[in-house]
Amino acid sequence: MKAAELKELSVEELTRKAGELRENLFNLKIRRRAGTLEATSDVTKNKRDLARILTLLTQKTGSSKAQRKAAQKQPQPPAEQRDRT
Repeated sequence: MKAAELKELSVEELTRKAGELRENLFNLKIRRRAGTLEATSDVTKNKRDLARILTLLTQKTGSSKAQRKAAQKQPQPPAEQRDRT
């Protein structure tokens, strides 16, 4: 899957596609363990496509895990000061 193709998709479409890839990746991993998977490179290709989609989702929504974590760590002013403002 080309990155240029993915950039044109909306957030909803990217989310749906990420879900499909996760499900497909799960099935490929099961087939690999069972020994019925012919091309093991399919697992790697799926992982890379999923990573591309998740990266684009992060860019489009503008919220990364690090940003959310930093926002949670910001100290809150004491209750007395919050009530005065």
